[in-house]
Amino acid sequence: MSAAIFAQNQVHGRKYKPPPSTTHIVVTVEKAFNGKPMPNAAVVFYATKDGKDNGNLELKTDPEGRATLDLIETGSHVRVQVIATGYATYSGEFDVPGAQKKVLIKMQRPRAQVSTYEDNDGKAASVKPGVQEHVVPKPAPASSTPPSSTPK
Repeated sequence: MSAAIFAQNQVHGRKYKPPPSTTHIVVTVEKAFNGKPMPNAAVVFYATKDGKDNGNLELKTDPEGRATLDLIETGSHVRVQVIATGYATYSGEFDVPGAQKKVLIKMQRPRAQVSTYEDNDGKAASVKPGVQEHVVPKPAPASSTPPSSTPK
């Protein structure tokens, strides 16, 4: 009789579905100008697979500038954002096709804003790092000629 109960449980029991395989991801964050590691930088992972959003996760880098993660499913597409005080925010994307993925990110100092009116390539930012204040534009100088009026 116990064999019949055992057989019944095998047929009607829940089927085991193993968890998906994950990729071991190591993101190393360095300062671009001297190559030294950046501890305590925020690394935000946004993972998607087959068009489905798999959520996001934020980690802080260790004293060697590394953020290690073993939760993202193999075959996913990952957007990564790195935020560190005094540095321009980094954003990039990569795929995780295998069991391991190593990414090196070199953080840059803030630069002048891109403008179609002025070439700011390579110029330093005019605002101190960490200060996010609105800059009010100066009013245009008043013209010395009165506006023309046309009879109607």
